[in-house]
Amino acid sequence: MLKEERLDFILQRLKEDQVVKLTELSQRLNVSEDTIRRDIETLDKNGLCQKVRGGAIPHSPNIVINDFKDRVGKLSEQKTVIAQKALTLIRPNSTIFLDSGTTSYKLATMLPVGLPLTIITHSIPVAVALMDNPSVDVILAGGRVSKTHQVTIGVETARTLEHFRVDVYFTGICSLHHEFGITNENFEESEIKRILVKQSARVIALTTCDKIGTAEVFKICDIQDVDTIVTENENALPLFNTYKNLGINIL
Repeated sequence: MLKEERLDFILQRLKEDQVVKLTELSQRLNVSEDTIRRDIETLDKNGLCQKVRGGAIPHSPNIVINDFKDRVGKLSEQKTVIAQKALTLIRPNSTIFLDSGTTSYKLATMLPVGLPLTIITHSIPVAVALMDNPSVDVILAGGRVSKTHQVTIGVETARTLEHFRVDVYFTGICSLHHEFGITNENFEESEIKRILVKQSARVIALTTCDKIGTAEVFKICDIQDVDTIVTENENALPLFNTYKNLGINIL
């Protein structure tokens, strides 16, 4: 089998199974594991998969769209469903972290007037969305502005966020995997999210199902740090069994 044919086969298996392993591919394609390893390295360098120990898993579909303004309209109906579910987890007078995820932004736009909350964020769109909600106190962490992601980032942002201890962190997701935890393709964004996880009593992941089973380079936290995963689908899907077995709630 030619190299191009092997690469196509590996990508097809990734699409169907969400994971490929060196041993299984070696046996299936009748080539050495070293050959498969080099094939996976080629795909990884071209941004077509994420190389992991013993094989590969898919990249998040999110990494091909970096600008907030381009991401915010993607999968709008699914994000609305997720935000509606997340609203049921919010208690009056809570202090909440909302990050730069577009699903976090959707949640901010749907918070009802009359629900008293304190929202801490480094997302400029989230802060703007809450300006007309009189029952929500907003704290925006200052710092250098990323115009692409429309957030504040850097040392000053991190220092500000380290001063808070909150009830719950609703985090938008780039990638989520039962072995590799929550990961992101952006280093500075990952650093901010890591602080938010550390400073929160509960972590609730807001994610469409296409990001589950994917991974990126920069780790934010272990999957065991997540209390609840909120998605657009029914929680009875086999996809969620592994996470339920780890004690994570699925909504």
